[in-house]
Amino acid sequence: MIKNNKLFLSAVAFSMAGFCTTSSAQEFSVGGPLGAANQAGNFVAMSANVKVFGSFHFTESCTFDPERNLILAMNRGNDGGSDDGYVSLINPDGSVHTSKWIGANRDGLELRDPIGSAIANGVLYTADNGSREVRSFDLLTGAPIDAVAIPGEGFINGIAGTDDGTTYLSDTPQGIIYEITADGDVSVFAEGAPLNSPNGVAMDNDGNIVVVNIGDSAVITYNPDGEVVKQEAAIEGGNDGVVVTGNGVKYVSSVRFGSVTRINSRGNAQIIARGIPSAASMCYDSTQNQLVIPMNPNNSLAFIRL
Repeated sequence: MIKNNKLFLSAVAFSMAGFCTTSSAQEFSVGGPLGAANQAGNFVAMSANVKVFGSFHFTESCTFDPERNLILAMNRGNDGGSDDGYVSLINPDGSVHTSKWIGANRDGLELRDPIGSAIANGVLYTADNGSREVRSFDLLTGAPIDAVAIPGEGFINGIAGTDDGTTYLSDTPQGIIYEITADGDVSVFAEGAPLNSPNGVAMDNDGNIVVVNIGDSAVITYNPDGEVVKQEAAIEGGNDGVVVTGNGVKYVSSVRFGSVTRINSRGNAQIIARGIPSAASMCYDSTQNQLVIPMNPNNSLAFIRL
């Protein structure tokens, strides 16, 4: 088992501003919605008729929280693995809700280079490539929960999570999918063909693990035992993101060629969007029925209504 830095949370007092523990002098807090202090010195939330866009720094992935109807966008740290990665909260219309939610301060927080992200059972998971750890956070409060070290020296990338706390993580240059248990045990789940620089990872509606390759157009479905149970293909290769909707339709984004492929339940594929620069690890907004696609160095998100 490879594990470190588990943060146990007890006797905590939560508020919109964050929380503090009774056992530590450190105070961790998250950022709040946009607003400003008025002339009287009172904080006033930004009025509803104002929309702010932007707030990103090399956003590589996003994930959707249906309970709050918000998109969580991962923002990478500066070059060199500095500890300044953060998470933004974005409204479904693309406007900014909270510029820096996780990352408002660094007290009790380490987050260097968050790449892939996933939500499962009230937990936000992200692949922190800057420290080569899978980090987990309480989805309601943003509080750090755990950090699990991943062996090797590759580039950890896409991630998917299950309700029992198991996560599946791609190491793109090493050609490996890791399985990480809720207890922090790390093992190789899949390796070798048909993997070809695996990137995006998602769960389907049957509890299977779906992987897309950046090295070709393959869309591979594994059962929880690591057996390939289905192979499909996107129209173009160079793929980064994959989502599976409630009706079993898969959507695949090509970071190299800027297209989005839809694969229906019968395996038929068609391109539904083109020309999206650096279309990275997208998420599915199930409330608005739209895809949200980070565009890496463009510091922006693309939205596709379905």
